[in-house]
Amino acid sequence: MHNAITDVPGIKVGHWTNLEAATGCTVIICEEGAVAGVDTRGSAPGTRETDLMHPVRLVQQVHAITLSGGSAFGLDAACGVMRYLEEHDVGFDVGVAKVPIVGGAVLFDLTIGSARVRPDAAAGYAACQAAASGAVAEGTIGAGTGATVGKLLGPQNATKAGLGTASITLYNGIVVAALVAVNAFGDVVDPDSGKIVAGTRDPRTGQFVNTMVGLQGDLSAFTSGFSNTTIGVVATNARLNKEGANKIAQMAHDGLAMAIRPVHTMWDGDTVFALATGKAEKEVDVSVVGAVAAQVMARAIVRAATQATSLAGIPAANAL
Repeated sequence: MHNAITDVPGIKVGHWTNLEAATGCTVIICEEGAVAGVDTRGSAPGTRETDLMHPVRLVQQVHAITLSGGSAFGLDAACGVMRYLEEHDVGFDVGVAKVPIVGGAVLFDLTIGSARVRPDAAAGYAACQAAASGAVAEGTIGAGTGATVGKLLGPQNATKAGLGTASITLYNGIVVAALVAVNAFGDVVDPDSGKIVAGTRDPRTGQFVNTMVGLQGDLSAFTSGFSNTTIGVVATNARLNKEGANKIAQMAHDGLAMAIRPVHTMWDGDTVFALATGKAEKEVDVSVVGAVAAQVMARAIVRAATQATSLAGIPAANAL
């Protein structure tokens, strides 16, 4: 076990990273297909193929989820994922071809590095080529490359965050795992201690400013901007239908609320996908998987902040 989303059998993860431009993308591949759900709580999302994940839609499984920087431009990365999967004979069989079903979401990282370089189809294809089922690299990599948190005083006073993953195995062999790119407006908080681990920095002292407290005070220096959004995936080997997968995605947002304060703002496009591979031998209640999904998502968010490294003049928490 790797304490990663790849602990769910059948899941592979690959990254494409451009450190100079401070952007990247991450692909989560399930070649055999997985029942999918999605829940969007932020008010500024950028997504792809989310409608087909709703219970009343025809298609029952997806084959990959693409998480990308680059704002709406980054949605192009999923096209490269489709090309890769088609070349490997993976997709929804429509008789004359197999159409890979690739969901996706993007975050806004254009204010760090170069706004002119964004993940494209070639980047998505390269991420697929790098995909593996072993340990998953975390921090300033893939979709988390340009991620920052704590924007109350503008992006120049934010803290570098990134990509994190974690997993929990239940007594009956059910695995619940999460992978998340954290680019939130709010602060990342350790749910166990309540301590801010990454967030808005005071420009005079360099110490963390509590964003929730700041929002209740003098907002003359407040900068909302658009450089936000937390996007992630929860995965399980449990056997779920589309209603169950959507419920898991919904409950996983509680993990965002545990570890990001504030969350789901007008300046965030927070989106969580859920994947259920159905490979487990035992049955499990949807509510159990959802509750654990929230917990493991919170852990992955904290790891996204603590595993990040400084980039493009934005210091990581471990450098403060």
